[in-house]
Order: sequence, then C-alpha cells, then structure tokens
Amino acid sequence: MNGRLNLFQATMLHWRELHPYNAVHVVRVPAPFEGGPLEAAIAAELESGGLTGFELDADRRRYAYHGGKATPALALLPDARNAEESLRAEIERQLNTRFPVTGRFDPFRFFARVEGDAFHLGLAYDHFVAGGDSIAVLLHRIAGVYCGTRRAGRRFDVYPATYTALFRRHAGAFLRGLPQLRTITAGCRRSYRPHYADCQDGRTGFVHARVAPATLGAASRTARAWGVTRNDLLLALLLETLSPLAAGRHGETRRNELAVASIVNMRGDYQPEAATTFGQFLSSFRVTHPVPEGIGLSTLARDVHAETERAKRGKLYLQTLVGIAVGAALWHFQTPLQRSRFHGKTYPLWGGVTTLDSDALWRAGEASAAAPVYLRGVPTGPLAPLVLAATFAADGLSLGLTFRTTTFSRETVDAIAAALVHRIHDTAA
Repeated sequence: MNGRLNLFQATMLHWRELHPYNAVHVVRVPAPFEGGPLEAAIAAELESGGLTGFELDADRRRYAYHGGKATPALALLPDARNAEESLRAEIERQLNTRFPVTGRFDPFRFFARVEGDAFHLGLAYDHFVAGGDSIAVLLHRIAGVYCGTRRAGRRFDVYPATYTALFRRHAGAFLRGLPQLRTITAGCRRSYRPHYADCQDGRTGFVHARVAPATLGAASRTARAWGVTRNDLLLALLLETLSPLAAGRHGETRRNELAVASIVNMRGDYQPEAATTFGQFLSSFRVTHPVPEGIGLSTLARDVHAETERAKRGKLYLQTLVGIAVGAALWHFQTPLQRSRFHGKTYPLWGGVTTLDSDALWRAGEASAAAPVYLRGVPTGPLAPLVLAATFAADGLSLGLTFRTTTFSRETVDAIAAALVHRIHDTAA
C-alpha cells in the first residue's frame, strides 16, 4: 500500500475500537435540490480528487486509494416538521455509526436535507482519513460543481508525509520543548477530573447554535482590543461556561484547576495547503486555569492568551504527540476497561476547542461566490467529554457541540450552547 498513517491517525484507529471516531460537516448549498446531478457532482469530485477505491490495512497502519469509479450513496432526509431538529439528529446519528474496521470500504457517507430553494449537504467521514480543512475543501468543490461555478478539480496528493518529516523539520523546537513535559505532567496532576458515569459507553450527543455576522464582528473587535485571538476568546468562554459544572474543584487541595484543549492543525508546519494535499495533521495542547469565582472574561481571556502564545511559540503541541505515542505503546498491554479510563485519569480535560475558517477556504477556491453557512460535528473520543467545533462561515460563527452522554445531559449542553452565545453577545455589546 502507498500510504502510511501518521501518529495521530494511528491513534485514532485505537480510539475507534472503543467507539466510532467520525466527524460530520454540513454545507448549505444555495440552489434547488436535484438528486441525480448532486450524485454526479459528488462522484466527479471524488474521482478527480483521487479519493476512490479506499483500502485500509489497520494492523500495518497503511492505506491506499486505488481509484476507479465512485458510486456515492446519498441519503435524502425525509421532510420533518422541525427541519433543524431533523438535521441535528442526523448529525448525531452519523457520529455514532461505525465505518468498517479494515479492508476496502468507502470512508465517506453523504446526506442531504431540502430547505425550500436550497439544501444542506452533509458528509460524515471516518476521521482518521482527513482533517476538517481537507473535508471543507472537498465539500466546497462538490458544491461548486453542482452549482455550475466550477469544473471538477485536480487530483489531491493523498499520500502526504507522516510526522517523521514534522519532527525532522522542527527538531530544535521539539528538543527545546522536552523539559516542558514535566510542566505538562504537573498540570495534569492539578486538573480536576470530569465524571464519567460509564467510561466504556462512548455514545455522543450533538447540539448546535449560530452567532450572526454582526455579533461576531463586534466580538472579534473586542478580542483584538483585549490583545487576544478569537480562539483564545472561545477557550476562555468554554472555561467560564464549564466552571460551574466543575465547582467541586474549589474544595480540593490538589486537583483544583480546570483544563481544556486547543486542537491544532499542524499543516502549516510541514505540509502544502488543503487545496492540494488531502489528509489529517492534528495535535493539541492543554490550557489550565483555576477560573476563580468572579474573574472577568477579559482577564481570563488574557491569561488564556499567555498560555496559547507560549504553546505556539515553543510548538508545545509536539510534546502532546509524545504523550500520544506513550499511550499507543501502552494500549497493547491494557484491558478494554483500562483503555477507556486511561486518558481521563492521566490527561484530564473537560472540553476542547477546534476552529475552522470556512470563509477563508471557500473564498480561496471560489473568489466570486458568497461563502455558505457551514456546520461541523466532531468526535470526542476518550480524550474529553465535550468538544466545541467553532466554524467561521458566511461571516458568522457556527457552534457544534459534541458531548459524551455519560458525562453531560442534553439539557446541560443545550444550556452550555445558550450560555456561549449569550456571552458572545455580551462581549459584542
């Protein structure tokens, strides 16, 4: 086989043994729905992009795209009284539906929901095959072909370099950051652990919300005035919102901090852009804070910014990969129960944030077209009980929250989503 999975992709194969590790993207296509032409557009892009004939050798961690004719299965969601609830439920169903473990299979599943003179096109995929930027480019290309604004695109490079090239290119930063492993370990020991009613039950739920363009614009200006990024602001908002749910830490002498993860796309460190190279290049780093009662959001956001700047400047997300490698090595000596508990005990997180600028990716490929509304649902896996997928799209912000149902109830996550939107509005005021 031509391709080798990188370290994070190989780890995802372990995680999907516990529970499906899928992600879902949905784009709103501003054109009437026609099933035949849409299937033809999907097939044209999969074929021209070199994304057909997929085969995985899970034991050897190798894969190949053999090519050939695409026969995409497109599911049309039935009409529903509550269209938004129908879409939410389908995203949740796709997040929890397995792909085959190994061998030849199609790692992409498509669905559509009609909305008057437009429709939502959804793509669920086995997450180890690609990161969000690659999937966004693929969906944008399909939508462009369907709408007649572009022709089927060029072939992707589907066999990118593994993390060996990453460590070779950034060997100095990696070696300089090794002493930080002690700091990371100490932060894990100070972090308050979330409660899993059943750590072996990986079922996930999904809720979503949207922030209007005017509100996002004002909140972004506030973030700049505070000297923080939009990602910093989202991390601070998530810490603030989760803090009351982890109130038990205030009585702890040792585990009295709250930890969330910033999920990092490392493509820029060693790979060509998403328009040419299809794959997945993820890591993450932790942000910990005591989040004392009464702390202002501006202070919290600046504290978060200090952490994220230190992590990015020192490329400390490379050290996270060391921890992932250790976990992968231990995996073969653990029972299923130990595998389910491992990350929650040794690397406790209450949530994570992953951002995607769909507007930038869309406008890079379709300069004359308006960027569409875009929504994502991402897997939690064993790392965290909740992940916020923040997508900047159509000049607004789509929030997709995936959560472990044995840690959070749907009502609780609905309240988290509402609180996030409310606080963004407060920030914009």
